[in-house]
Amino acid sequence: MSVFVIGYYAALIAASCLAAYFNYRRTFMLLFSLTLVSFVLGIIGGTPALRVVTIFAGALALAVGTSYAFKEFLVQIARPNLAKELRTAPLTASFGMFVIFTYAIAGIFAPVIAPHGEAEVIASAFAPPDANMLLGADQLGRDVFSRIIYGARNTVGLALTATILAFLMGALAGLLAAVKGGWFDQIMGRAADVIMSVPSLIFALLMLSIFGTSLVVIVIVVAVIYSPRVFRLTRAVAGNIVVMDYIEAAKLRGEGDWYLIRREILPNSMSPLIAEFGLEFCFVFLLIAGLSFLGLGIQPPTADWGSMVRENATLISFGDITPLIPAAAIALLTVAVNFVVDWMLFRSSGLKEH
Repeated sequence: MSVFVIGYYAALIAASCLAAYFNYRRTFMLLFSLTLVSFVLGIIGGTPALRVVTIFAGALALAVGTSYAFKEFLVQIARPNLAKELRTAPLTASFGMFVIFTYAIAGIFAPVIAPHGEAEVIASAFAPPDANMLLGADQLGRDVFSRIIYGARNTVGLALTATILAFLMGALAGLLAAVKGGWFDQIMGRAADVIMSVPSLIFALLMLSIFGTSLVVIVIVVAVIYSPRVFRLTRAVAGNIVVMDYIEAAKLRGEGDWYLIRREILPNSMSPLIAEFGLEFCFVFLLIAGLSFLGLGIQPPTADWGSMVRENATLISFGDITPLIPAAAIALLTVAVNFVVDWMLFRSSGLKEH
């Protein structure tokens, strides 16, 4: 038995005993469960399996520490009311906000961070990583790391633009339908049902095959696909508000529809709408990445995470994980946004932790 194995189990058992002594039940259960799992993995996989567990536990601890530090940073710089809300945020939400912040910095400052241009050929095809290329080269000899950085700007930026357009279209139609009612509400509802009845990927492939794959067409098509979802939520939320007494009082004062929407309905429905914006972004982001993987999204030589997975997929056969890096970037952002959305939905539901 190596020194690493002895030290590994000794550290886990000592930490478990300390947690039990100071009555930290959750910490004790986590540490002792890790000890039992490590014991089984050690028997099956030996020292290499324990090293993998150690790396995973260290990465998890680093993520937890970073999330806590980032939350405290936000609490310090935020206004008192917002700081009070941030203190109640779980570490998962803090981790999500940190990831979103990191992606935003990478996208905004991509030309500064990336060592090479997104379409610059600097090596031979599939060149291995070196001091000049952190992740090696792709099928044309372009720096994979630089293209991933630029992909944060292109893929996320396009998804954010399409989400904003879809949200504006759907929310505006839903608010007007709730206020006006009647034939306008019926027409908008049936139109939303028709669009939602067609699978989003099939609808997108059909429209892009007809109108082309320019960025403007992609944004409009994706916005049309997902605006009915926003419409139905907005119509449901606003429909519960328009029957309130203060809305009737505003109507009796002679206030118009736009006043009711801006001053009465919209401020009282912001929480679910903001949470819905995060969910819609995830759907749009995954759809655009999927379209790029199929060759109908962002076109070369523009860097895009979906197309990068397709272009470097042959490396999987040789045991190279390069194609998994842009896929992991897609998955990480999706999970991070969902962490934040879950927290926002919890806050808007009015539930309290005990």
